[in-house]
Amino acid sequence: MDRHKAAFATIDEYLATFPAEIQERLREVRETIRAAAPAAAEKISYGIPTFYQEGNLVHFAGYKNHLGFYPTASGMAAFADELAGYKHAKGSVQFPHDRPLPIELISRIVTSRLAANLSKSASKNGRGKLGGKVEVDE
Repeated sequence: MDRHKAAFATIDEYLATFPAEIQERLREVRETIRAAAPAAAEKISYGIPTFYQEGNLVHFAGYKNHLGFYPTASGMAAFADELAGYKHAKGSVQFPHDRPLPIELISRIVTSRLAANLSKSASKNGRGKLGGKVEVDE
């Protein structure tokens, strides 16, 4: 089965399709994301695990030789120096299975993405940084 073309209802269903050692790494990333964005919703989007809060935060996926992490182009740009040692593209990075996961870096990327989404949402809704209506003197 090509798991990236299959339709999964939950992240648990997705994870269950992998060998145990890859499942463990995927679960570690999932828990890291949950800890960094505890109010984020989990869903399957683009056929892979996704965390969503005021827009997509990050996606991740398992592969035979690496774990794919998708923090969007802005998430990649903000941490470009720290991600330089990994194979990457504009909005994605590959964490090889033969290297430890950079859990602390993943956590910081998620925190940064969450702050960006919340800020963007507040701006769109006419709210200030603290979430209240912006007062305008006339």
